[in-house]
Order: sequence, then C-alpha cells, then structure tokens
Amino acid sequence: MLVLTRKNQESVIVGGSDGFGQILKVTVIEIGHGKVRLGFEADRHLPVFIAEVWERIRATGPPDNETGGLETPLRG
Repeated sequence: MLVLTRKNQESVIVGGSDGFGQILKVTVIEIGHGKVRLGFEADRHLPVFIAEVWERIRATGPPDNETGGLETPLRG
C-alpha cells in the first residue's frame, strides 16, 4: 500500500501506462470530525465504487443498474 500525506485542497493523480495520461485525480475536499471528504475526477467510462460496493460486486456479480447497487450514483 502506498501511503501519502495530503493537506486540504491538495491532490494525487493516478496516471496511465505512459506516465502522462491522467486516469484519476483525487483531491482532499475537507478534513474534520474524524472524516476526510475526497473528490474524484475521472473519465465517465471509468467506474468508481466505494470499497464495500466493489467487494459485493466481486462476490455476487455486477448489479442490474448503473448505480453499483447504491441508492444514488457516485456520479451526478
């Protein structure tokens, strides 16, 4: 596991195989009350799931809808 320290409004970019194509940008939006709010920027075709949903999909197969089994989708 890679562990990085970021402050509020700082980001981490996950690149493509060539090292320059951005796949995912994660930005710390807010820190407080024992929680960290993160913002994710990715192409629309790239699915983004919280770990609990991803584990459920791995165990049972993909859901019938686009929300990954969530009441509301992660993308608005």
